[in-house]
Amino acid sequence: MTLRRPFLAGFSLLAALAVSATLPARAQETQGPITPQSGTPLQNAPENAIRVRVALVNVPVTVRNGNQELVLDLKKDNFHVFDNGVRQTIESFDLSGEPLSAVLVFETSPRIAPLLPAVRKSAIVFTQTVIGPSGDAAILSYNDTVDRLLGFTADHDKIEKTIANLKVGRGGTHLYDALSKAVGMLENRKPSRRRVIIVVGEARDAGSEEKLGEVLREAQISNIVIYTVGLSTTAAELRAPPSQSRPLPATPPGTFGAPPFPGTAQTPTSEQQYAGNIDLLALVEWTVEHATSVVKDHPLEVATVATGGTYQPTFRDRSIENAVDAIGGELNAQYTLTYRPTKSDAPGYHKIKVTVDRPGLTVRTRPGYYLSPK
Repeated sequence: MTLRRPFLAGFSLLAALAVSATLPARAQETQGPITPQSGTPLQNAPENAIRVRVALVNVPVTVRNGNQELVLDLKKDNFHVFDNGVRQTIESFDLSGEPLSAVLVFETSPRIAPLLPAVRKSAIVFTQTVIGPSGDAAILSYNDTVDRLLGFTADHDKIEKTIANLKVGRGGTHLYDALSKAVGMLENRKPSRRRVIIVVGEARDAGSEEKLGEVLREAQISNIVIYTVGLSTTAAELRAPPSQSRPLPATPPGTFGAPPFPGTAQTPTSEQQYAGNIDLLALVEWTVEHATSVVKDHPLEVATVATGGTYQPTFRDRSIENAVDAIGGELNAQYTLTYRPTKSDAPGYHKIKVTVDRPGLTVRTRPGYYLSPK
């Protein structure tokens, strides 16, 4: 992984160059997701690792009422932020006031070719509801390579034309490589801009050199929020010509044939914090702690939960536009809290908790970040 410089001071991070030099052979990598055994130590820092100390943590917060309507009238004093259980002082507070920089990431593998027409039609939704009048965007596509289709621009016509002209690429789904490149592009944007990645693709990765945990560590350190629109492999297969159709799976993509835990839904969203029989919060923590391990299940949901975004599953063509519109609506109603961690410098995974002093509201934010051993 290429060493990058975070734009803000934040928590401690091992530089990727130092980490990559200490990685074991791929054949010996831990396969995830797994539940770490009690007492298992976190990864130790290599002796010659480069560390970056940071001081500020940005926390994106979405608040809804009992009717799932976005709440927009809260003030700074309504929020309380805890880092590993320690109350923090909120230094800055904003409600969608800062301009947005987004990297739009599109899968273009042959697997989802039948869905590309619907993706192309969503172009105007990206410019009107996500980018808006003050934002800018860059565009990447990925299959067995990651291609930069458009650099950062505020020109809506260029953004819409690029999306409308997406072409089917070769086989492969290098999702993690695409996320890594998107993070690197956003790290160079001005600190005054909110940083967002929106992925439109399948919930799978095949062939990437990057690891999801490493990418998420960098996204957290750079205060990047990841939103994902999950394309349905089943929907693509149903729309494919008969010669290209394959046997349909016994269960929908991303679900399990076995029954879920009692009291949990089989295919809930990331806001419900479960996917089938996997606890997403536990999986996020494991993924970020074990940055170089292989994670195969639920990558889109893990990325969104880890950074404070949302995962929008789709099936019908029209729902792709609806999913993008929902993301844009949330971005225009998102609070950003900034704090400087105090009395909370222990190494390991730091849990962030945000509460509000108004009853009946639901708060969603990113669950934490990873602090490397000193």
